[in-house]
Amino acid sequence: MNGTDALLLARAQFGLNIGFHILFPTITLALAWILVYFRVRFARSGDAAWLATYKLWVKVFALTFAMGVVSGITMSFQFGTNWPGYMTRVGNIAGPLLAYEVLTAFFLEATFLGVMVFGMNRVPGWMHVTATVLVAFGTTVSAFWILALNSWMQTPVGHTVAAGGQLIAGDWVAVIFNPSFPYRFTHMMLASGLTASFLVAGLSAWRLLHAPEDGAALRTLRTGAVIAAVVAPLQVLVGDLHGLNTLEHQPAKIAAIEAIWQTQKGVPLVLFAVPNEAKQRNDFAIEIPKLASLILKHDAEAELKGIDHFAPHAPPVAPVFLAFRVMVGMGVAMLSLAWLGTWVMRGGKLAPRWILWSFAGFTFSGWIATLAGWLVTEIGRQPWLVTGVLRTSEAAGRVGEAPLGASFTGYVATYALMLVAYMVVLTHLAGKGAQR
Repeated sequence: MNGTDALLLARAQFGLNIGFHILFPTITLALAWILVYFRVRFARSGDAAWLATYKLWVKVFALTFAMGVVSGITMSFQFGTNWPGYMTRVGNIAGPLLAYEVLTAFFLEATFLGVMVFGMNRVPGWMHVTATVLVAFGTTVSAFWILALNSWMQTPVGHTVAAGGQLIAGDWVAVIFNPSFPYRFTHMMLASGLTASFLVAGLSAWRLLHAPEDGAALRTLRTGAVIAAVVAPLQVLVGDLHGLNTLEHQPAKIAAIEAIWQTQKGVPLVLFAVPNEAKQRNDFAIEIPKLASLILKHDAEAELKGIDHFAPHAPPVAPVFLAFRVMVGMGVAMLSLAWLGTWVMRGGKLAPRWILWSFAGFTFSGWIATLAGWLVTEIGRQPWLVTGVLRTSEAAGRVGEAPLGASFTGYVATYALMLVAYMVVLTHLAGKGAQR
């Protein structure tokens, strides 16, 4: 093994950590607002069924929040162990943004989550509703700061270079509201909405398969399906806008997403292919002529830059190309099921078993789309850690291949056990249903 192997292991280990971590905030960001809806419905109606539903999903939220905290702490240590060059060069920007997330969001969530879980009979009703809203607000603020940092790494602006090559924020407003941030933040919040709504619908469907008479589960199934049916088309629109923004600021990523090897005009849209990195071509390609140029430039004859234009600093094509199609394919499937389910259950109709099985099978579908999108975002930025400023190889530490391989193996085993345990607990809670 050599230095390249160590770098790949370090990237794989951090990718595993952040990939595992992102599963849980993707749920809690939107689930917190769904809890607000459940709590307000109880406060306004006094219906005990809404209270039972709220109590059930607060348990799911608390468990998911705890998983996110534990995995996030592990991930933060790797900045020092695997990527010391990152904090050395950009710590003056990354450090404050991460600190803002803790000070303004995490403390808010952690404090009022206790009120949500244990304070129902200890504080006035209005205070309990307020606590639920503050936790939901805290999750959104947390995403704001994290995505501000990630977006700045993708499209860095507002900084100056000090002596020794360290980056210092010259304009914090420009750093935070960098060119890709509005699109990335909106895209992530909608992705969370889809993930959480399918989790709610899927676990509710699982309950109904075992207890068809459970009215509360049927109500939450409909709630999840309707939210997904509304959010999914919005995600399509925002995704298109995000793609146009990426074309403007990260054209190399678009070249990888669309597997455009040579700069050309009238570029076809490659629906599917097997990218051949060695020969710089697409094997077994299924294409629609000129459609990529039409979608990205609104001109069927427009020129799009290919991988050849960005070499040797172009990202790997195959993982970005394939992950993007997994994300889009899963998104289309989720959109179709949400609309179909909403239509089938319209007017208070009971859900047939085939719809219940479909939603149950899609319980964690949001995770697949989210992870695929994350791979597109992060691998598509390579070889840069901070685009145009800091290469990934320059930030890597000096940890050897053996300890990296051993710790990576340990992480895989530990996270696999944690994930299985988490999913077993969720299905157990869903199987019991909302207890009045």
